[in-house]
Amino acid sequence: MWIRIPSTIVIIFVTVQTGFLLFMYTRYSNFMPQSEEKPSQVHILILSSWRSGSSFVGQLFSQHPSVFYLMEPAWHVWVTMYQNSAKVLHMAVRDLVRSVFLCDMSVFDAYMPWKRNLSDLFQWAASRALCSAPACDSFQRTDITSELACKTLCGRYPFSKVEEACKTYSHVVIKEVRFFDLKVLYPLLTDPSLNLKIIHLVRDPRAVVKSREQSVKALARDNGIVLSTNGTKVEDSKYKVMQEVCRSHVQIYETATLKPPNFLKDRYLMVRFEDLVRDPLSEISEMYKFADLSLTPRLKSWVYNITHGQGPGKKKEAFKITSRDAVSVSQAWRNALSFQKVKKIQEVCKGAINILGYQLVDSEKEQRDLTLDLVLPRRQNQFSWSSFNPKH
Repeated sequence: MWIRIPSTIVIIFVTVQTGFLLFMYTRYSNFMPQSEEKPSQVHILILSSWRSGSSFVGQLFSQHPSVFYLMEPAWHVWVTMYQNSAKVLHMAVRDLVRSVFLCDMSVFDAYMPWKRNLSDLFQWAASRALCSAPACDSFQRTDITSELACKTLCGRYPFSKVEEACKTYSHVVIKEVRFFDLKVLYPLLTDPSLNLKIIHLVRDPRAVVKSREQSVKALARDNGIVLSTNGTKVEDSKYKVMQEVCRSHVQIYETATLKPPNFLKDRYLMVRFEDLVRDPLSEISEMYKFADLSLTPRLKSWVYNITHGQGPGKKKEAFKITSRDAVSVSQAWRNALSFQKVKKIQEVCKGAINILGYQLVDSEKEQRDLTLDLVLPRRQNQFSWSSFNPKH
């Protein structure tokens, strides 16, 4: 039997039904913030490239008593899958970084499938958190630890201590040099289980080259992965790796500052190594504020000592954090490199030099004149990598 219902009643019914659904959705939504609240831990990614002062910046965080820090955990990915290109390895690196941020260290099973100790983790002793309780009983969290002492006393503790320690800290900080595209990190930046912020550390490419020359053999395998040589180790005599490094810095900086997505708001900070060594406490305070950390008196004293040593450091100290004259380190390339070499670097990295706020030199006289400041005041530059074609 068909019952004829006036259209007015149908409209009223649909309206009431819609209102009821909206009411229920609103009530349900009131409970949503609990699941969307920021995670209790803060996650900081120090994003940089080789020989840019990133180990130093990593230590500024590692020595903080609230920080669990790991130095380049994705080294394990690249060593295991060295026949692939950096681009192909991006996702594996990203997945490992995410797991570390969440204190899930089972991710290392794929790269170290054996019974492990702390000492199996790349550069583990650079982490103060792995040299103090609960990872190791030899130091207190508030201690300033050295790699040598840590290696002597803590290396035989089981690998399970890494995850155990990670879960006890308010901040998890990772330093990585194996990301070349900021967009690869978008899934992490939009992941509700992470509270991720990015510190993008850059350095004058000419100073980077000078530092890389102290570590040619150590960088050969990574160079091959950057240049996709199918596992062949290469030197960077033609600055092809530097060209890719400079290109990536421009891409990262422009992506983060020129019409960035909303989820990047207040989550990206670019730091120049030269600014850091000229005014360490001011720059560190800015980084700590960005990361929701405070600078302790003990850390202030340590920072002063580590940046006011004698000279630029020795070749054998290329991968170590020792007390040096930090300003001297940042200027060393001006006397160490030939002007012909500097011209070539400026050709392949002109875009990065411009956009990151460094001054090109047009003569050897300008290069050697240390009264001429080549670090320009910070500014917004409209340079786009796509508009620059380096000469070959």
